[in-house]
Amino acid sequence: MTDSEGPSLKPALGRFGVWTGGPVSPDQAVEIEKLGYGTLWVGASPAADLAFVEPILDKTESLQVATGIVNIWTADVDEVAKSYHRVEEAFPGRFLLGVGVGHPEHTQAYTKPYQALVDYLDKLDTAKVPTSRRVVAALGPKVLELAARRSAGAHPYLTTPVHTGQARELLGPTVLIAPEHKVVLTDDAEKAREIGRETVDFYLGLSNYVNNWKRLGFTDEDLVRPGSDRFIDAVVAHGSPEAIAERLTEHLAAGADHVAIQVLGGPDELLSTLEELAGPLKLDS
Repeated sequence: MTDSEGPSLKPALGRFGVWTGGPVSPDQAVEIEKLGYGTLWVGASPAADLAFVEPILDKTESLQVATGIVNIWTADVDEVAKSYHRVEEAFPGRFLLGVGVGHPEHTQAYTKPYQALVDYLDKLDTAKVPTSRRVVAALGPKVLELAARRSAGAHPYLTTPVHTGQARELLGPTVLIAPEHKVVLTDDAEKAREIGRETVDFYLGLSNYVNNWKRLGFTDEDLVRPGSDRFIDAVVAHGSPEAIAERLTEHLAAGADHVAIQVLGGPDELLSTLEELAGPLKLDS
């Protein structure tokens, strides 16, 4: 595929999915599927062998599994492609390959990241990894447009419904937009912000995220550690299940096809929070 070709058909991920900082157990994946979430996103730069995927797909029936994301600097593209084909052969149409460039502050080889991403996508093309089964981590306009041209769409991380709306306006209706959004299920705003800041603090030191937030209207004062209440509340939804569901649904109203929910507060909160949210999110409709 060349840059001049258009995007592929959108993968069917369901309106809401679950984003985790590492693989969940197959048993947890079964519960996530039973609750009605359509896709399990596995972050934390999973290894190129993608060994965690088949055990989850084997134990579930229709759940999609996606990477959010495979890091192009650390995951060998040839091995990733072989892993994709291995999974696809065993579980056709149930795995989505998310790829991205990671963070310049944490990769010594991080030079010309846009071209490196293009080269990685070229190699996936050569290895016949279909554009319809891959997405690109994208924040700024240039990479969003690349995602639209070279994959099924974009997987923005740590953004807001405003960003989702801007991405949809830029990319048009045919491109998948699947943002991630963090949640803390508590009515205690200070507790929620404390938990949110523990996770967001890392990203306040990363230029690509800071620059994106500034494009969304946040000021230098908002983005000085530990982050203003206004900023933290924008990227970490908290409150009752109904209030959180309303916030997440704002992404859909802004043009998202799918929202990947990251539950904060520790691993013990994952399934209980997802269960509380399932009703207000109308997962059974």
